[in-house]
Amino acid sequence: MRRSILGVTLAVIMAVSGLAGAGAPSAAEDRPSGLELGSAGVPADDDAAVDGVLAAARSAIGLGSGPAAEEQPRARRTVPARPDATLALRDLFRALPTLGADDRRAARRILARPTDGAGDDQGDGYLVPAERTCRNHICMHWVTSTADAPPSRAWVDTNLGFMNRVWRTEVRRLGYRPPVRDGHRGGDDKLDVYLKELGSRGLYGYCVPEERVPDRKWLASGYCVLDNDFARAQYGAPPRQSLRVTAAHEFFHAVQFAYDYGEDPWLMEASATWMEERVADDVNDNRQYLPYGQLGSPGRPLDRFDQQGFNQYGNWLFFEYLSHRFGNGVVRSIWTRAGAYPGAGHQYSTTAVKGVLRKYGGFPDVYRSFAAANVLPGRTYEEGGAWAGSPATQRWRLSTDRPRHGADLRINHLASRNVVVRPDAALKDRRWRLRVVVDGPAERTDPRAVLVIRTKHGVDHRTIRLDRDGRGRTAVGFGSRNVRSVTVVLVNASTRFSCWHRTTWSCQGRARDNDRTFTVRTVLRRATADRSR
Repeated sequence: MRRSILGVTLAVIMAVSGLAGAGAPSAAEDRPSGLELGSAGVPADDDAAVDGVLAAARSAIGLGSGPAAEEQPRARRTVPARPDATLALRDLFRALPTLGADDRRAARRILARPTDGAGDDQGDGYLVPAERTCRNHICMHWVTSTADAPPSRAWVDTNLGFMNRVWRTEVRRLGYRPPVRDGHRGGDDKLDVYLKELGSRGLYGYCVPEERVPDRKWLASGYCVLDNDFARAQYGAPPRQSLRVTAAHEFFHAVQFAYDYGEDPWLMEASATWMEERVADDVNDNRQYLPYGQLGSPGRPLDRFDQQGFNQYGNWLFFEYLSHRFGNGVVRSIWTRAGAYPGAGHQYSTTAVKGVLRKYGGFPDVYRSFAAANVLPGRTYEEGGAWAGSPATQRWRLSTDRPRHGADLRINHLASRNVVVRPDAALKDRRWRLRVVVDGPAERTDPRAVLVIRTKHGVDHRTIRLDRDGRGRTAVGFGSRNVRSVTVVLVNASTRFSCWHRTTWSCQGRARDNDRTFTVRTVLRRATADRSR
């Protein structure tokens, strides 16, 4: 599901899961909390978990959980702190077999299609009979009155045409599996898409898994819901632009249900946001999320899923980096490894990523290069010149009066920190050198370090090779006539997890290598003159 930053308050202290919002992170704040909603199943005897997954799903689509919410005008309901709709509804669908009879009935009402109408006592159904039109692979459903009505029949046709175009791009051109057919739900076995007023809820759209494939536990058919008009006043962009990126994103969720609807949530949302670039590259709506992902917050783990924020959307850039270097097919290969159908890899997210990247030098080195690329995104990404680079944790200026500096930095798994070192303007002699010493965690935790050197003539990279104890050093030129800055990029590329603890991280697990200490020391030296001249 795509969430509108304009439509959702960023003061999300009341988060259901207790995960922090997108601010300046510390290493400690990204540790998994106790009970977290997400891809974990809900035990039948866990009343708190059952209540939580039901409440999260209601909140996700703006229904609230009590009479007060139902008394609000339909077009005016807003929920400032709301979990992600597609993933919250996915969690509810996944929990169905473990729910008691009453809770299961309540869940089915939440998961119901809009055409279930007034019979849906949760208040999310259409209030009047719906119209339907179909073409190729898609059926579009809408109403002609009430707050859910689109502005015109022409707009319905625009939605239908673009959804079919998205199908052609994602399934035919990029080679992904098509959504699972739904039998005769919605009238036939085509993918059903419903137009509904969502802007007041801070949503662009969402998709809902609906029926498991027989003998395939993690494959499901589903349906999708899109906003009925994408009004500029609500979304801050022309309606057609918002439609294009939302259709690309939400359709890919329906595709994901044909791979593994129970996959780790960060992979589902980050890759769906990446898909927007493949379908609607010129719109650039997903740039709004970059400050919340690893470009703007490199200290937050790549696999962090913030149910009240935008972290997972911002990390579409990781898949953009992979596809830029290795081609668009690399993301499809990851989903094939993560898939739960016959012939797929049946792996969880980070294991699938590691498996695919093995032939490209291995995940730790690729991830190190990704972190380094984000320091100066304009040097790597086609559109990166318009983005701010990854921020520095610390900034130092070395001079003859202060020739050394150092710090101990704590870094979580799948995260990095940057230290920028600049030469004082008086260091004009080309013999000045910067010595960088790194003392990181042990080799088994996959620490990495690299220098990004900005010079008068361009940018250089220098990898710091770390030994089995995580120690390494190097020296580079530091004369101010040529060197503008040296950024020390420290990377914790660990993918080691203790799995199945019902968290929202990779494999529902707990990272084994969070909060690791990296010590970095920088020393200014002047090389001895060459006396052979």
